[in-house]
Amino acid sequence: MTRSTMVGGAIAIVLVLLALGAVRWLHNHGFDRATAPSPAITASTVPVASEGDQGFLFGRLVTNDGDTYEGRIRWGGDAEAFWGDYFNGYKDKNPWAAYVPSEQMKKSRPIKIFGLEIAHRESQIALDRPFMVRFGDIARIEPDNRYVRVTLKSGTVFLLNRSDASDFDDGIRVWDGNRGIVDFDAGRIRSIEFLHSGWPGTVSDRLHGTVHTRQGDFTGFVQWDRQECVGSDELKGRTATGELRLRFDAIRSIARNSRDSVLATLLDGREMVLSDTRKVGSDNRGIYVDDRRYSRVLVSWDAFERVDFTPGGNSPAYDDFPPGYPLMGTVTTFAGRRLSGRLVYDLDESETTDTLDAPLQGVNYTIPFGMIFSIVFAGPEERGAQRARVTLHSGEELQLECTGDLRDGNAGILIFADGRERPEYVRWTEVAQVEFDRPPSMYPPLSSARSITAADG
Repeated sequence: MTRSTMVGGAIAIVLVLLALGAVRWLHNHGFDRATAPSPAITASTVPVASEGDQGFLFGRLVTNDGDTYEGRIRWGGDAEAFWGDYFNGYKDKNPWAAYVPSEQMKKSRPIKIFGLEIAHRESQIALDRPFMVRFGDIARIEPDNRYVRVTLKSGTVFLLNRSDASDFDDGIRVWDGNRGIVDFDAGRIRSIEFLHSGWPGTVSDRLHGTVHTRQGDFTGFVQWDRQECVGSDELKGRTATGELRLRFDAIRSIARNSRDSVLATLLDGREMVLSDTRKVGSDNRGIYVDDRRYSRVLVSWDAFERVDFTPGGNSPAYDDFPPGYPLMGTVTTFAGRRLSGRLVYDLDESETTDTLDAPLQGVNYTIPFGMIFSIVFAGPEERGAQRARVTLHSGEELQLECTGDLRDGNAGILIFADGRERPEYVRWTEVAQVEFDRPPSMYPPLSSARSITAADG
């Protein structure tokens, strides 16, 4: 072996060791290959924060190694970004089931042949429940090997099952003021604490507009396909000349052109038909609208007609979401009993920030219980295929379909009267009306309530 060969080999070994050391340093500091910032999104090309960012998710993330990152947050890199967006998962257990005798947790369905009822079939009412709450209602999220522990501002704690899919599994992108933009896999996160950003102003880049449907118009902040929500997000499709990507901040309106295509009108007046992708056809998952009358609606593709984008004004900040309060009210049965106290609706919803989810002709309403004054049903002989009258504290009435949280498989209501430890239980088929007390505060803010009595039903 020559001297030059030996020197060259030594240099090569040194270079390899230096490369390995760099890889280890990057991994220890949260920049492994799977989570490194995209070359297209770096601290030099995207501002970490700017005036008007108060509506964006903001918090402090701690890794399993103890490193701390603080800044704006977006879930999954390009999904949930704002305080009014929802964090989803699946609850590990239902603590309210212990208050109900097992024999009362059965439902009966008629068996019919040629329209004639010949028998009944009994089945157990399902007690497992999904978890859905606005990010603005959450204080912190802490995962471990078995659970995702979610603590609300009210202090209520939920354990979500790690084996079930949840938004936590999608990973998180953080715009850290010192380290730039970093993507984190869920397995590397020890905790996330949500914070007020401290920046005043509005989120000018957030999509806002009016969505037109056959059932009426809905105005507010918009998420196309439940995901695209800022101007830099893109609408993707194919035109007669090939594939095309349009930034949403260049679009004036999007109209349904056919079952599998849309007509996009740009700010400069140009029009183009886009098709052949899930985003612009029947596989679209729907359009969220944060309409302040109801908090949020999801407009299905079948109900969608057109969205006109307009400036949005103020986006709610973290401090705009007050802690939830215990759900209080009165349950009236078809037999005439009236029971008042703390309520647990469907053996699940127990706070004012929990939501009633029910559809009407292709539009699904997600309404915090704190916004609801009453739910009124028709007589027991008419229940099944009819609608329920839901009246809000604003005085507006909605005739919602009896599915979702109004379905006949609802697990019933617990009423803790006069602060008692043991509640009364009312089966769902016995419920004629539920009236909810007005909470001290809510987001969206409650408008003036009109006086409504049982006689109004």
